[in-house]
Amino acid sequence: MTAFPNVGKIEYEGPESRNPLAFRWYNPDEVVEGKTMKEHFRFSVVYWHTFRGTGSDPFGPGTAVRPWDDGTDSLDNAIKRVKVAFEFIEKLGAPYYAFHDRDVAPEGANLTETYKNFDAVAAALQEEQERTGIKLLWGTANMFSHPRFMHGAATSCNADAFAYAACSVKKALEITKQLGGENYVFWGGREGYQNLLNTDMKRELDHLAKFFHMAVDYAKEIGFDGQFLIEPKPKEPTKHQYDFDTANCLAFLKSYDLDKHFKMNLETNHATLAGHTMQHELEYAGQSGMLGSIDANTGDLLLGWDTDQFPTNYYLTTECMLSILKYGGLGTGGVNFDAKVRRESFDPIDLFYAHVGGMDAFAKGLKVAAAIRADGKLQQFVKDRYKSWDEGVGADIESGKHNFKTLEAYMLEKGEVSPNESGRQELLEHIFNMYL
Repeated sequence: MTAFPNVGKIEYEGPESRNPLAFRWYNPDEVVEGKTMKEHFRFSVVYWHTFRGTGSDPFGPGTAVRPWDDGTDSLDNAIKRVKVAFEFIEKLGAPYYAFHDRDVAPEGANLTETYKNFDAVAAALQEEQERTGIKLLWGTANMFSHPRFMHGAATSCNADAFAYAACSVKKALEITKQLGGENYVFWGGREGYQNLLNTDMKRELDHLAKFFHMAVDYAKEIGFDGQFLIEPKPKEPTKHQYDFDTANCLAFLKSYDLDKHFKMNLETNHATLAGHTMQHELEYAGQSGMLGSIDANTGDLLLGWDTDQFPTNYYLTTECMLSILKYGGLGTGGVNFDAKVRRESFDPIDLFYAHVGGMDAFAKGLKVAAAIRADGKLQQFVKDRYKSWDEGVGADIESGKHNFKTLEAYMLEKGEVSPNESGRQELLEHIFNMYL
């Protein structure tokens, strides 16, 4: 029995198509800069929003019509949901999916029963992976929804919560390895604080680092060689989260000798909540060798919270792909649609419209970014802007031949700073628009 009887396989029809259930720009076999689009993006569908989201919000219950779901959190319903998920992903043509442990398998009456449920659903997931060829991009553990994690997980003031979180990650790592997951993500949903009056920040950060080292050690013990990823977010649900942004995460990882084990899983909506653009986060991670994967979504500039909307803005996707191409791609990561349809978009078919639009937006962004890079005008402008560092005193500074005293002597002789060329921001924005 099909869950989406009115939708067939989504095909590429080209830019002239007006079929909302066909790709205009995403042609998985089209080669751009030496790789196919499928290889560039490694598109992934998330289990939580797509197959568990109900459309609920703080002001009302769910609105989503999901005929395949009986409304319970039973194991039988979870196993039935696996078939639905893989039918959707297969028809969409995405090569990957991602999940939290609690997305796919329900909590049991105790930890033993919870493990048993996870094992049962993992068997169903493995069967569908083998049938379809769809792979697991990454797994993770939900350590923020259950009341036991009200004070955090690895940073909780309750040592038992830390211990339970260790159990959650241990099992999630085992299942991720079993299913061939290529990465494992940490998002510190409640790893932060609401009030410093009741918080020992240093102790919490020390505990978080200890937890990550335990995860690294256990991954080695079981032979999991996937990439560990941290997903920065500055706030929500805590007032301040310890994984604030890429720079903050990098400083934390280096401080605790963890940087060689982790990369970043970056999300647009999280970047904007931190006061950054997504391209800023991509550039910071890329130049630090920490770019691992992205969660593809966007926020609403008129709203100040994490709305997780599907990306449809070609400017955004072009900027993303400029940075991703610049730093050699996403490696074992991918473009993961951590996005949800709006509460008012309640029909099952809306899930297809949203994902098709998002995939097309990224494909268009890739093509525009590749054209910008092939033309070379923007790159050449940046190179020319810094030409004073390519010879003379600039080159000598970079090579370590100067100090404060020698630079003082240089400026006393020269007398004044020679102005560079104009920054020409308006011209560059105009040129950027020409490619769109």
